[in-house]
Amino acid sequence: MTFRELPRWAAWRHHPERKGFEVVYVDQLDGGCRVHGTTTAVEDGVPVVVEYRIELDTTWHTRRAEVRNLARRGEARVLLEADGAGGWTVDGRAEPELDGCPDVDVETSCFTNTFPVHRLALGIGATAAAPAAYVRGEDLAVLRIEQTYRRLEDDGARSRFDYDCPTFDFGCRLTYDESGLVLDYPRVGTRFA
Repeated sequence: MTFRELPRWAAWRHHPERKGFEVVYVDQLDGGCRVHGTTTAVEDGVPVVVEYRIELDTTWHTRRAEVRNLARRGEARVLLEADGAGGWTVDGRAEPELDGCPDVDVETSCFTNTFPVHRLALGIGATAAAPAAYVRGEDLAVLRIEQTYRRLEDDGARSRFDYDCPTFDFGCRLTYDESGLVLDYPRVGTRFA
């Protein structure tokens, strides 16, 4: 499975559980890519702004992620770094719980579900685990989540995957465009640009 190059930017409307939007900019680099995104939303009456800068290597493994937020508690920042051998640090401290996670998943982002489908390059009918270092939006807590992707038959030029995250007892069908960007993330958001 091969996707087209990512566009220079994309945007999503977050709904129905979280009302807001997300905009991301992508820079292609010789050694991978760098993304810079911002989400703003209100969920359960609580507003939050999250900004993320993520660096990926040529194999779509996250190497560095800086996530900042502005929430009712004020401003905060967390830095995750991967050593390329499966180990992680969070704000400079080793986090063995995250060992073996190839991806960072930002709670408030539709975009970060792009990483596993690119990295896994699943054939139709194939399933793969995709554990991730998950960053919560409001408090920037970092935890390991377990998730799987199962590739379904394409719908024309759109790729489809059954997504399952037992950590949160959540599953849905994700639809991606030709660049491997989420078009429809049920209960979370829809791409509009």
